[in-house]
This record gives sequence, C-alpha cells and structure tokens, in this order.
Amino acid sequence: MLRAYRTGDVRAAEAPLLEAGEPLMAHAAAAVAHAVIRELRARKITIPGTSVLLAVGGGNNGGDALYAGSHLAQRGMAVTALLVGSGAHAAGLAAAQRVGVRVVSYSEHPQALTELARATVWIDGLVGIGIHGGLRGAAAEVVTALEEARQARAIDPVVVAVDVPSGVSADDGVVAGPILHADVTVTMGIAKPGIILDPGRRFAGRVEVVPLGLEAHLPSEPALISLIDADVADLWDYPGPDSHKYTRGVVGLMTGSVAYPGAALLSASAALAGGAGMVRFAGPRELASIVVQAHPEVVIAPGRVQCWVLGSGIDMEDSTASAEVARRLQESIADGFPVVVDAGAIALAGETDLPSTVVLTPHPGELSRLLAQRGEPMSREEIAANPAKAVRLAATLTGATVMLKSSVDLVAAPDGPLYVQSGAPAWRATAGAGDVQAGLLGAMLAAWGDELAELGKGRGIPARIAAAAAHLHGHAAALAAGPGVGRPIRATEIAARLPDAIGMALTPAPIETLEAEE
Repeated sequence: MLRAYRTGDVRAAEAPLLEAGEPLMAHAAAAVAHAVIRELRARKITIPGTSVLLAVGGGNNGGDALYAGSHLAQRGMAVTALLVGSGAHAAGLAAAQRVGVRVVSYSEHPQALTELARATVWIDGLVGIGIHGGLRGAAAEVVTALEEARQARAIDPVVVAVDVPSGVSADDGVVAGPILHADVTVTMGIAKPGIILDPGRRFAGRVEVVPLGLEAHLPSEPALISLIDADVADLWDYPGPDSHKYTRGVVGLMTGSVAYPGAALLSASAALAGGAGMVRFAGPRELASIVVQAHPEVVIAPGRVQCWVLGSGIDMEDSTASAEVARRLQESIADGFPVVVDAGAIALAGETDLPSTVVLTPHPGELSRLLAQRGEPMSREEIAANPAKAVRLAATLTGATVMLKSSVDLVAAPDGPLYVQSGAPAWRATAGAGDVQAGLLGAMLAAWGDELAELGKGRGIPARIAAAAAHLHGHAAALAAGPGVGRPIRATEIAARLPDAIGMALTPAPIETLEAEE
C-alpha cells in the first residue's frame, strides 16, 4: 500500500527528527546523487566529466540540490550551481564551493543560463513542497527558459527533481504555470499527493521515495492511498468448502438498452469474471435472450440480489426504465445493500442524498453535470486540473462513495482517505471499458453485501473495494494491451483478462517482493 501525506503532516513529522540531530538533508542529498548516477549508467553515459546544472532556490530543496552536487563533483563531474532568488542554503553552498562546484547567480548573470542549459544533467531544487500556485518571478523565468532549451536540444537532459518537480503543487498535483518535467523525482521521507495525482504526476517521471524514518511521527490517516495486489487479496472473500453461489454474492444488473446493448453484455461478462456467485439480469426484456445466449450462466428470473449495478447503457429518458432504476436504488438503500450507479443513472444523485454504500462511477463529463446539479459547478477542464478536489466535493455533497473514472481512477467517500489507482495503459480509454468496470465492482461489492447490510453503513469499505476494482480493471487492461507500448484493445478483452488479474493479485508474492512494494 502506497501512502501519501500532506506537506503540513510531513513537516510536523520531520520536526522531532531534526531536533534530535538526524542528518535528514545528508540522506536526501545522497539519494538524489545516487539517482543521477543510476540514470547515467542506465543510459551508458560516462560519469567523470559529465556536466551537471543545479537549479537552486532558497530553502531545503535548494540545500538538497547543493549537497547532491557536492557528491557528484567528488565523482569527477563538472557541476554548476545556478542560484535563483535569494536565501540559498548557506551550509549547502559552502559545501559545494569546497569541492569545486561553480556558482553562478541568475540575478547577476541571467545570460549564463543559455550555456548552463547545455548540461547533460539538470537537478531541480528550485522550489520546495510549501509552494502553492504557479511559479512566479525568477523561478518561472528559469523554468520557461530551460523547457525552451530542452525543445531545441537533439538529446534531452537527464532531469532529476528534488521532492516535487518545480511547478507542481505538492498537496493536490495542480499545475498553474510553467513546470520543469522530470525523468525522476526523488521525494523525501514519504510520497506527496501532488506527484501521484493528475496532472502533477505526468511531470514527475519515475518516483523514488527516500526513507527518513518519518513513519512513526505521521498521522494515522494519510491524505491519499494507492492499493497494491496484497491489499486486494486482503479484501477478497475466498470461497471455502462451505461456499455456494449465494454466499459468494449475487449481483443484479439493470444495464443496457436497445441503443446500447453492449453495456448489458459487457457488464455481465465482467460480473461473471469478477467472481460473483450468480449474476441476475433485469435489464430490458428484448436484451435478456441476447445476454443469456452470450452468457448462459446469467439468470433472468427475479430473486435475491446483494448488489445492484444500475444505469450502464440504460435509456434514462425512458420513463419506465428510469422509474425502475430509481425503485431498485431506493429498495437497496432501505435494505442496506450496496449499489453501483453508473452512466445516466448518476443523475439520480443530483437531488437525493445517498449513503456511502452507494458507489457513483462518473467519468469527468458526468461528474461535471452532477456537481452542477448540486450547485457547485466545475467544468471538465476544471476537473482535469484538480480531480482530487472534484471527487471529494462530489462525495461530500451526495453522501455517496464516488469513483472518478479517468486515466487515473480516484475514489472518495464522505470521510476517510482519497484512493488513487494508476498503472492502467492509455489503451484502456475505449468504449465499453466503464461498463466492464461497473460489472466488476458490482461483483466485488456483492460478496460484501450481507456484511454491509448488517453494519448498516459503509464505514469506508465500499471506497476501498472500489479502489481494488479500479486496480484490477487497470491491471486487466495492461495484460490485454501487452508489454511495452502495448496495442489497441477492446473492452471485451479487458473483461477476458479479469480472471488473470484477480489470480495474480491473490497469489502470495515472495516476502522480499512484498517488502519492496511496501
């Protein structure tokens, strides 16, 4: 499980260690230097003589960059520190100068940046984790000039960011101005939300977390959680010798329409692949025979259901269909069973307060419409710029658990942490993928249906299950697309690889692998 914490929590956790004299900056600087060496070796670039530009701002990130530059200078690299703004870390600057690091002041010699931008390595220590909003002043000028220089180069530099790339808001990933793209971000002590959330993560490259012993001083609840296979396995209700189709969970599907028959087929395929003990189809009658022909395991007779999937492909303009969706939603809420509400049915949450056992699964456009219904309009562009804010706001306004489907899936309940699940290939963005995700989530919630009904409230369980479903859905898409850049895939292929993704998640990993992932 990956946990990320807000900058205020990180600073509070660092304080007792700094008071105790722990050399946190020394550890951080060494990690940055090692990251540079690893990148150069991976690219088969000779270490001695290689040129390095340190972009140094005030504060501790600039100090980390200066000390890292000292390490690299002692390895025979030609290191220049460009001081941007005032207040360079005094001890770090002295250490760099002692080992021959060249120092240039940007305010005194701005023209020097043209020459310095030719360096093979750039270390970004311009701003720290406390910066909010876009870069301004000299820092913005330097970043803009470096990015322009990168575009003009035949070979890109190796760019290593200290803690977060300059221009990314550490707490929410918002990018509001020029930004320095990193190949590697070496983040100190614990991951920061801004390098895991969109859009900030797109500029962070590979993220390396440097352990500094902060864990004991951090709050119990992180700002953000990302589940891994072991967490999915912990949630899974493994069948035993006394299991049968009803104990494994019965999922009901009211999905599909004459206009969108594929939604019924795809949601059924995913629910079956997701481990449901039984799948009942209650969608339009004209689709029932098609669904059963494709999936003879599906039952069309009425009966017990422990989680409904409502809305995928349903024509909500059809008064009969929309009334039936609303009826099943209200009955499930009254009985305490979980519900997945997808596509057009999400509009039902626009005026009705819901419990967290209801999971809404909007894409950005549907989320924008829902927020407008609730009197808190956000455009698709605003949601893309700050998806964490949007999904938390929707959960707070509706009372439901909300899973925002995008290149990175976000899940939020009215309380508790934000879940962020990445790793899916871009090929996953294909028609029907959301129907597959809804069916899978329905199957996983159905296995917990009786327990949730007995609890009488979600208590964070639906959010974690939704995050687990997002993880499996992304993994199945990656398996379908194949290694490397992958290939185009269809939603049916994602559904077909779900059993493989689940099997891999439930297979215990070697102890050393688990330790590495943690």
